[in-house]
Amino acid sequence: MKIGFIGLGNVGSKLAGSLLRNKFDLAVRDLDDARVQAFVDRGASRGASPKKMAEAADLMITCLPSPTVSAKVLESEDGIINGLGRGKIWLEMSTTDESEVVRLSRLVESKGAAAMDCPVSGGCNRADTGNIAIFAGGEREVFDRVFPVLKAMGRRILHTGPIGSASVLKVVTNYLCSVHLAALAEAFVVAKKAGMDMNTTYEAIRISSGNSFVHETESQVILNGSRDINFTMDLVVKDVGLFDRLATLCDVPVEISPLVLNIFKDGQERYGAREHSPNIIKRLEDACDTKILGTGFPPEMVDDEPEEPGYEVRPR
Repeated sequence: MKIGFIGLGNVGSKLAGSLLRNKFDLAVRDLDDARVQAFVDRGASRGASPKKMAEAADLMITCLPSPTVSAKVLESEDGIINGLGRGKIWLEMSTTDESEVVRLSRLVESKGAAAMDCPVSGGCNRADTGNIAIFAGGEREVFDRVFPVLKAMGRRILHTGPIGSASVLKVVTNYLCSVHLAALAEAFVVAKKAGMDMNTTYEAIRISSGNSFVHETESQVILNGSRDINFTMDLVVKDVGLFDRLATLCDVPVEISPLVLNIFKDGQERYGAREHSPNIIKRLEDACDTKILGTGFPPEMVDDEPEEPGYEVRPR
């Protein structure tokens, strides 16, 4: 299977790296030529344009920063859709809007091709080792065709239902991550002002009912001081904004997501759109004239699980 991959950002480069490591025939494209060259040096080919890549590939994968960018890469005159034909497949691995991925999938299907939305969850460290989770929305027949590719990129793969369903669940899970991160910022600063040791506070949360995946990962880079989790303020604003819009469309009177969205919008205005998202704690550090640090925590998270073939997760 010939694969074209567009979008070599923090997550996309890791997913494409897993495909290359697992010996797939891979062509890549990104606005940053240095990123493309790094893949070419390792054996990938350079994609000429989205259209030409789609004409040459059996499977096209996009992993891009926003729904607007995805639409441009697919719908422009030299875009993916104009290079698709019968039997080809498009996988959208970006975090995007459910209605938008459904709209684009209909255009893909009009060319005789198939589409799936396949966002990932679990952090860049797990994407780097092929141990990330993948949500896959689309027809079961298409899922079975692309499963060998998915299990090369991820450890746990969940078929979520029709096209768009994976994007809904990705937005939900990213929203929960953002809530946990904002709550952890408050918890750490309150604990520090109450006189608690930060290493002890970390362990107390880790072994208690207050624990979460976000605490076990992002809290460590907060306490190291690097705040580097390969995710930025603008991406949190995008993701929580997608959740907030989804809640509005579904007529759910949510109360927490607007608060979290405003917290991260404020963080973006204060520290910049590309500031590391765990540095949202700096709002409270500044307000309380304190610094939340521990000792012995790593500057970035590294996945120490060995790479293993992926498998399908079946809902209970």
